[in-house]
Amino acid sequence: MSLYEFNGKRPIIGAGTWVHETAQIIGDVEIGEECFIAAGAVLRGDFGRIRIGDRSSVQESCALHTMPQQECRVGNDCAVGHGAILHGCVVGDRSVVGMNATVADRAVIGVDCIIAENSMVRAGTDIPDRSLAAGSPAQVKKQLSDQQILMKNAGAQSYVELTRLYMKTAKKNRPRITGNPVIINNRNL
Repeated sequence: MSLYEFNGKRPIIGAGTWVHETAQIIGDVEIGEECFIAAGAVLRGDFGRIRIGDRSSVQESCALHTMPQQECRVGNDCAVGHGAILHGCVVGDRSVVGMNATVADRAVIGVDCIIAENSMVRAGTDIPDRSLAAGSPAQVKKQLSDQQILMKNAGAQSYVELTRLYMKTAKKNRPRITGNPVIINNRNL
């Protein structure tokens, strides 16, 4: 992982959190316990603070940032899907931001929400608790049932289990070559 102190602010990483070596964690960033921060994620706490709650995942190629003097906050037990952008917003506990979704400045996502893939939550938008929001601009499509919330939470829990597995077993390694060797730049691997 790449951790950078910036302007006197150092990132804080909670116990049991796994951060991929290509993730960039810069400045005023605090990540809770048992989180999963995937390859290529950028959490840039240079203008303002970024806070990630416990047991949350920030998946591949996500970007989290703020405007000056703002905060970007992700609650406990959340999932931020591959390629999502969070900018100066709040994501409530147990919510999911789908792949390639964008949540803009001062938007507030309630507790137990789902923001659908490729949605755009405009600046200043409030999404009520237990909502499914989709589209560009994102609009509330329905309230989630208890069963849908249980299914969503099970998906988030799978990332906690994945984090634990990464903590125990992930290691950088050369690939195992079978058959004919692979030649790259005139070198045998």
